[in-house]
Amino acid sequence: MLAFTFPGQGSQKPAMGAAWQDQPSWALVARASEASGRDVAALLLEADADELKLTHNAQLSTFVLSMVVFDAVRRRGIGASHVAGHSLGEYSALVAAGVIDFGTGCRLVAERGAAMREASLQQVGTMAAVLGLDDPLVEEACAEVRAGGGEVWLANANAPGQAVIAGAPEALELAGAAAKARGAKRVMPVAVTGAFHTPYMATAQTRLDAALASVRFADAVVPVAANTDAALHRAAGDWPGLLSQQLCSPVRWRELLGVLSADGVSVLVELGPGNVLTGMAKRTVEDARTFSAATPQEVDRLVTELAALAPDETPPTDGEHLTASERLVVSPAAGVFSPVADLRDGHRVEVGDVIGRVGEHEVRSRFTGWLMGLLAHHGERVTSRQPIAWLRTAP
Repeated sequence: MLAFTFPGQGSQKPAMGAAWQDQPSWALVARASEASGRDVAALLLEADADELKLTHNAQLSTFVLSMVVFDAVRRRGIGASHVAGHSLGEYSALVAAGVIDFGTGCRLVAERGAAMREASLQQVGTMAAVLGLDDPLVEEACAEVRAGGGEVWLANANAPGQAVIAGAPEALELAGAAAKARGAKRVMPVAVTGAFHTPYMATAQTRLDAALASVRFADAVVPVAANTDAALHRAAGDWPGLLSQQLCSPVRWRELLGVLSADGVSVLVELGPGNVLTGMAKRTVEDARTFSAATPQEVDRLVTELAALAPDETPPTDGEHLTASERLVVSPAAGVFSPVADLRDGHRVEVGDVIGRVGEHEVRSRFTGWLMGLLAHHGERVTSRQPIAWLRTAP
């Protein structure tokens, strides 16, 4: 079984969207700008490293590029049995699993980033990576500093010998020294502007709760491994609480990878900028096959490499089973695609409903369900049997 994983803040880099501008999946960027009220194309193409470092910019740009890569992978017929995302990446995972649609994901990520930035301005904090020390000893070092009145906590348990601590800058320095006294090899600053996944995010949690309360979540089409409890979830009702708690709770990524492995996942594919999660997976799950993709060329290579793992399998092209609850609607002919007016993510589709047209041909759904996303944009030239839309099927 294969899991998609999605990166969090810190993986962004300048011009990371440049390679995607002439790709069909780039159409998501305009949708993201409309949903978030931000110029996402400028973030992905023009923003420099300092601008991208700002929390609200880092989160939105990373989320959208991850979704562009995911869209490209889905267009190639690759699905997953499980999904997970690191911190911010959990929102990407929820879109991939059909728990929220893309527009909702954009709005929530924009609000989350703004809330966390505001919390960071109210209470100054930062983060540091601790390398070469077991998590219990890292927690012990933080507890020692807290006993003396400092404010520092374990924020990410990422992989064996790889943890992140967060809190007040002076307390972080003391905790780093305490960790080195316990055997840590290195303590390195993390390029962020806040103490994420600690009590310093309490005001952001309150603001995010208000946004989450307005969202209608759906049951996941595949299990989602959550950051907060390192458990698999499918129920829609789990997510308001999990996403709220995530802001002030440590990311249990190492445990999460173990849960995926125990559930049968043997292939881990990181979709989005960077390859940080791939490195963590290699350190944590020794027998897993790991891949990453951030550019169109890397998606091409991923398709080839995955095909080599299962040479007798071919990608679904005519609405075949993607997962137990997913189907693709494909083009009946070659030509230029135009979608039905006002068709939006989450729209209910019945058998026989028209999704759009390719030239003079109608694209009709063979399934009943909810539209999770169009895989072709208006004016795109498509080929016969090319995937046009992705549905979460109704029982």
